[in-house]
Amino acid sequence: MKQWMVYLFAFLLVGCASSGVSDERARNSAKIHTELAASYFERGQYSIALQELGAAMQADDSYAPAYNVRGLVRMKLREDAQADKDFRRALKLDPNSASALNNYGWFLCQRGQPKESIAKFLDALKDPLYNTPDMAYANAGVCAIKAGDLVAAESYLERALILHPGMSEAQIGLAELNYNKGDYTMAKVHLRRFMQVYDALTPEHLWLAVRIERKAGDRNSAASYALQLRKRFPDSREAQLLQAGE
Repeated sequence: MKQWMVYLFAFLLVGCASSGVSDERARNSAKIHTELAASYFERGQYSIALQELGAAMQADDSYAPAYNVRGLVRMKLREDAQADKDFRRALKLDPNSASALNNYGWFLCQRGQPKESIAKFLDALKDPLYNTPDMAYANAGVCAIKAGDLVAAESYLERALILHPGMSEAQIGLAELNYNKGDYTMAKVHLRRFMQVYDALTPEHLWLAVRIERKAGDRNSAASYALQLRKRFPDSREAQLLQAGE
């Protein structure tokens, strides 16, 4: 009887070891596919990114980063209900993931919930090992502007610049902040600093630049930014606002 129990125990140990190796392989596979997906996402190859994420989840459906990245892809594709579900799933699996908290916060901010988003950024900043706290502060600042809290916004953006001097996201945030405060001179200072280091301009950037330069009295610069907006983004909401004379 004792000998049988020893053999059974040995068998269970082998089974556990085998299961552990299998789980590790599944997790490694999910990690590799997720990293590939993130690379494809950054290059704008969204369908391939989704395929890689599907493979990641098939290997290990409890791998939180896969849901975090898929949330970003679906956000980009404007599949908002699915993106929200993915971000929530990522945070359910890993509630303290600073990356998922930051990304979900940005999603909420961009989808009309700036007040709710700030709590996510601040939760992300609680992680002492978070490697991009400057981005969370900058995001919190931009979203605080959207929420109408300019005092908090300025504090967050200045903190981002302390951590990352010259940070473009913080510079454009401070340009918008000072524009809203009516300090067009400082708005222009931060706008120029932003333009010196950032070349992937969006319609939002150009429309803000037009308005700042108009208020600062620089008609030539305003006209230059307006021309760029019309030529590069003719179908954008900002180009329509420009056309309407707002």
